[in-house]
Amino acid sequence: MLSRLETMVLMGMELPLPAIRRQIASGIDLIVHLGRLRDKSRKVLEVTEITGYQDGEIMLQPIYSFEETGEKHGKIQGVWKKIHGLTHIGKLLAAGYKETEKGINVR
Repeated sequence: MLSRLETMVLMGMELPLPAIRRQIASGIDLIVHLGRLRDKSRKVLEVTEITGYQDGEIMLQPIYSFEETGEKHGKIQGVWKKIHGLTHIGKLLAAGYKETEKGINVR
């Protein structure tokens, strides 16, 4: 998705690729990947946090991932696996969310 976004920006204006990547890294917080499964259903497959820009690359950290557990009546079954916690929570806290020992909750 990020390379497609970079390509679209390059089609509209001439900017150096590192500048485009820095803008993407500073302007997007999370990527939600929606995909189509073998049973033709669509599911959120992964939630990834953009953690920054380093050495010419956008740094990504997966937060949640969908893991298939099997099929039931022709429908794919699965569970969400938490991979990492959020690194940058400042915007959530500023918006009124509270950090607890279990994570971030609405007050």
